[in-house]
Amino acid sequence: MGAGKTSVGAALARRLGWSFEDLDDRIERREGRTVREIFRESGEARFRRAEHEALRDVLEELREGAERVVALGGGAFVQERNAGLIAASGIPTVFLDAPVEELWRRCSRQAPEPGMERPLLTTLDDFRELYEQRRVSYIKAPLRLETGGKSVERIAAEVGRALSLAPRRSPGRRSPRKRGERN
Repeated sequence: MGAGKTSVGAALARRLGWSFEDLDDRIERREGRTVREIFRESGEARFRRAEHEALRDVLEELREGAERVVALGGGAFVQERNAGLIAASGIPTVFLDAPVEELWRRCSRQAPEPGMERPLLTTLDDFRELYEQRRVSYIKAPLRLETGGKSVERIAAEVGRALSLAPRRSPGRRSPRKRGERN
């Protein structure tokens, strides 16, 4: 929570000319209710089942060639069966990390904003414990980037470079010619 998955993912997608999707948005569309409502009305176990189904579907779309950056919720990568799906897919994953105090500040600042509900955001001590529990799984991601004190655009550029992702050329745009080259 608070690492910048959605902001950085959207910025990276813009840089690449790809689409962006937050997995929580897909879950909410499928379930017809918000993540907070799913947690409150049906519990975390129901949310995790819906998350797994949505993840399975999005990974299949990516394997079929969809050009998309996907942000996973903070708990998605921790679930063993999700981690197994992700690993088997061969699709690169990135762990955006920051000091826990900075993550807490970001989440606390965003929490009152509409659409920024965080059902597991309670106290700093609980937040720190959750972070430490999840971090064990997060560090298994092939790429870890420190986000502390960096702008969203800078982090997106770092992810693109680290994964050797180049922006998609617009249709109709020609590559610049080299000196002396003819059409």
